[in-house]
Amino acid sequence: MTNKTIKEVSRPVAKVAVAKPMTAGKRAASGKTRRAVGSTPTRNLHGHVVHELGQRIVGGELRPGELLPREETLAEQMEVSRTALREAMKVLSAKGLVESRPKVGTRVRDTRFWHQLDADVLGWRCALMPTEDFVRKLVEMREVIEPAAAAAAAVRCSVEQLERLDAAYAAMDAAKDLDAWAEADLAFHEAVLNATNNELMASLFSVIETALGTFFVLSARTAKDFKYSLPHHQKVLEAIRRRQPDAARRAMLRMVDDSRANMEKRRRNAKA
Repeated sequence: MTNKTIKEVSRPVAKVAVAKPMTAGKRAASGKTRRAVGSTPTRNLHGHVVHELGQRIVGGELRPGELLPREETLAEQMEVSRTALREAMKVLSAKGLVESRPKVGTRVRDTRFWHQLDADVLGWRCALMPTEDFVRKLVEMREVIEPAAAAAAAVRCSVEQLERLDAAYAAMDAAKDLDAWAEADLAFHEAVLNATNNELMASLFSVIETALGTFFVLSARTAKDFKYSLPHHQKVLEAIRRRQPDAARRAMLRMVDDSRANMEKRRRNAKA
């Protein structure tokens, strides 16, 4: 895939390297599928622009305050219609990444305006290898949400929800490789949130799913045995089964703390 560089226009703008859209076959081969991209050609081009520019903004290639090239220039270089480009800009604007002003153009917004829990924004951050600061903030978020969720699940979970927790734990125990483990681990934490029977809390999973999945893989990859946290999951499961909210809260907090320690170990090893 050949990248092209957009020439600067009369006013200072960011230099944007653009890539041609991946074919469906290449996306499948690389494992990079995008549920945000629809089935029609126009929608594919629209999704391509959102993905290309979104990654460059989140990855720091396009910095806050920088102007994007003028519409006709950017549309030509990305080989999309101006209509598709405008639709993509609306999406990026809705995510808080850019803003457009008359007689000024489209500018990258400061990170404080980004919708950090947007599924695409989280996905782009994770795909670009999470920074230490991002991992730390994710751990803090888990410390706030997951212990409370485990306690609520111990009080409210149904028989069917407990069965899903059992199934996820069994899948973790039976996992033969890191990918299988990460998938089962994610299913376990989703089952805990669903077992709260609080639709607001349960909806958080769809928001942070990508970030959690990346976190679980990084954490498990650091350990000598990717199943190292299985005993923590068992303690959470048993506390929920026995309807012991305080024990469930403590067990989940210990699990998150252990993940934090494991990630810190990973960073120390990387710097050594």
